[in-house]
Amino acid sequence: MTYSPLVLAYMGDTIYEQYIREFLIKSGISKVSLLQEKSLDYVSAKSQRKHLERLYNSNFLTEEECEIIKWGRNANGIRKKNVDIITYRLATGLETLIGKLYFDNNRERIEQIMNFIVGEK
Repeated sequence: MTYSPLVLAYMGDTIYEQYIREFLIKSGISKVSLLQEKSLDYVSAKSQRKHLERLYNSNFLTEEECEIIKWGRNANGIRKKNVDIITYRLATGLETLIGKLYFDNNRERIEQIMNFIVGEK
């Protein structure tokens, strides 16, 4: 079955956030308020844009992955009002990629991308 980019982004958001939460908990943070604070370094649209730009600048992504991100980035969806449209669309593109990899059962590549994002190459 083929899913729309926004459906993939919806799933990708869940996978992405779960990975970040697990990473932060395993790093030894035990206070929920601190976990929430630190998670914003990764899960906000602004931080997702920053991490996506690092992925691009490091040539970490394949051409196919860049196309999936572009597909997700160009999808029309509901946008949060506290972030500019370009940032929101780039974050959606990253989430689309994670969702696509998830449904393609490519957990290894998700792990590689997420390890890059959290600095564990």
